[in-house]
Amino acid sequence: MLLYLPIVTIIMDGLYANLRLQVNDSIYLKNPESSDLGQRIISGSIELISEMGFESFTFKKLAKSIGSTEASVYRYFESKHKLLLYLTAWYWAWVQYRILFATANVPSAEERLMRALDVALGVHEVDIQFPHIDEQKLYHLVVAESSKAYLNKQVDEINDQGVYTSYKDLVELIGKIILEIQPEYKYPHMLVTTVIEGANHQHFFAEHLPRLTDVVCGEKGITKYYQNMVLTLIKAS
Repeated sequence: MLLYLPIVTIIMDGLYANLRLQVNDSIYLKNPESSDLGQRIISGSIELISEMGFESFTFKKLAKSIGSTEASVYRYFESKHKLLLYLTAWYWAWVQYRILFATANVPSAEERLMRALDVALGVHEVDIQFPHIDEQKLYHLVVAESSKAYLNKQVDEINDQGVYTSYKDLVELIGKIILEIQPEYKYPHMLVTTVIEGANHQHFFAEHLPRLTDVVCGEKGITKYYQNMVLTLIKAS
């Protein structure tokens, strides 16, 4: 059975599922999912950027860590910024896929919204469907580095290529659930992006600048805070 979703292709074969997340092909020169080396480039870059930060990350260091050559890495991505764009686009596509499954066959729009926010704002477990990607490390990379994907002088040109589609689709998905609850609410996209970006900042503060937040160890305080905030805003409008 073949099921097509906005950014997710799922191919079912018996009891097993082969999931492919569709990332805009203008980001890469060669699809990293198409080869073992490409997948090692992705897994190795997540590891290195998480460890040393995007500024210190280079293709030379990446090639050394995965036992390849710098020239081979450049056959997949023309720059480390394009690689960052790929990682963030893949992450948001993956989050949308998880929301679609978490909210399937849930009749209550309010319950679907709570589930969607729980997925979009939380720290994730490793997904065995994608063994070459450590989603926990990728999440921390997104928290710390994803703003660099669009806070740059080339953002309009990059946007024209459709590179940010996976993030936009995620915002649209959650925004539509908000409008189911309150059709007259004027700012669904603004609210969703405020919540996602704000939660990322709070997770960063919790790890590095704890006096700027109120996170309690062992609690999903950030998610609960934003869930309550969203419901309060849309019901009061």
